[in-house]
Amino acid sequence: MPERRTVALVTLGCARNEVDSEELAGRLEADGWQLVEDAGDADVAVVNTCGFVEAAKKDSVDALLEANDLKSHSRTQAVVAVGCMAERYGKELAEALPEADGVLGFDDYADISDRLQTILSGGIHASHTPRDRRKLLPISPARRQESAAVVALPGHGPTDLPEGVAPASGPRAPLRRRLGGSPVASVKLASGCDRRCSFCAIPSFRGSFISRRPSDVLNETRWLAEQGVREIMLVSENNTSYGKDLGDIRLLESLLPELAEVDGIERVRVSYLQPAEMRPGLIDVLTSTPKVAPYFDLSFQHSAPGVLRAMRRFGDTDRFLELLDTIRSKAPEAGVRSNFIVGFPGETEADLAELERFLNGARLDAIGVFGYSDEEGTEAATYDDKLDEDVVAERLAHVSRLAEELVSQRAEERGGETVHVLVESVDEDDEEAAAYGRAAHQAPETDGQVLFTRGEGLRVGRMVEAKVVGAEGVDLVAEPLEGSLGCPEEAGR
Repeated sequence: MPERRTVALVTLGCARNEVDSEELAGRLEADGWQLVEDAGDADVAVVNTCGFVEAAKKDSVDALLEANDLKSHSRTQAVVAVGCMAERYGKELAEALPEADGVLGFDDYADISDRLQTILSGGIHASHTPRDRRKLLPISPARRQESAAVVALPGHGPTDLPEGVAPASGPRAPLRRRLGGSPVASVKLASGCDRRCSFCAIPSFRGSFISRRPSDVLNETRWLAEQGVREIMLVSENNTSYGKDLGDIRLLESLLPELAEVDGIERVRVSYLQPAEMRPGLIDVLTSTPKVAPYFDLSFQHSAPGVLRAMRRFGDTDRFLELLDTIRSKAPEAGVRSNFIVGFPGETEADLAELERFLNGARLDAIGVFGYSDEEGTEAATYDDKLDEDVVAERLAHVSRLAEELVSQRAEERGGETVHVLVESVDEDDEEAAAYGRAAHQAPETDGQVLFTRGEGLRVGRMVEAKVVGAEGVDLVAEPLEGSLGCPEEAGR
């Protein structure tokens, strides 16, 4: 019997890319490829790139170069770029980076096995030619679903596949193969974005907004629960728009309780919410539904009205603070995180002071701060009133320091709270059995974690009730409550 072809997927960027990688893994394994963790053990290393900002693009190029270096001293024979950077730049990336043996776009995903086999066999597959993916779907959201079948939508793979088509397939198996054993997994709710923020290029290469059908989201969640997942995080470019192309802008409000009732799922988290699209009904569901985390990942970006208008966004400091007050009136323990851009073209000292006023009043649990830089193809890149790079760097450093202080203060405020923590790591070799997890206000990778004061009896994937007894920066220190671990047999589930 010939040796199986091996492939490793290296994923950079956001949780949406992680979902896309697991779809590619499902397609490849279904076609006979053996998936390996280490790129040096693979015939083909597939790098799922990020194309959002300059730092992410650099990381993607570095990952491709690192994988290419493996060809001189390991099994690796080919390196292939996929993902957002490959989709956005295509041939341009291939010409600038000849070390990549292939540059594949989203349209290649359905035939990923054939593409990799061609490249591995020494053949040449023409590099992807970029195009504005917003033009692939009708302008009217109501007409998009009928066109979805002929447009490549990564992460929208079908469910209810025939036996044998997907790993561990059954009546609810999606076209997906898990690439890790974490008790948390992302589920794609939609793709693309209809907003036209002047600094963002994502819609041009991710396309217009299109929702997945609720049945597909539910089926995938059931399958993930069968794989041992205990928390799902709903991801897209804009979850608050979910359902608008399915005829019901309030569809998320009805879907969330159904997801929370899936057997085995302990927590449902929603990410990527637009402040301007928040509605009372959605706030109610997020703050009152059992097993749905009262977690608000709100994309504020700034709070000075003039800057927000230049960004083609809406709101201001007082309206944003009012929104947060509404949320906390319903769920005082709710978690809130956001990202901000400083040094945007035309930003004044008064604008910066207004942003500081908002940050000081918002009591955010996690804050990401980025300095503005031009992104080609965006409206903001054409603005004349750019700030000097030194000014942007100075403002970035200043606001970053403030943000660090504020999130530390917010963590300290949580002292004495009772939190439900999903255990994600237990170091059995540590004398004190160190264990870590995340509370409802902490999303994976971005929002800090909870360190348990003792790890005896804790198991990965278990939801534990604990009392916050301290803070270390943005992280919390918590003591498991007596009786929250249950019997030894239950704790090991």
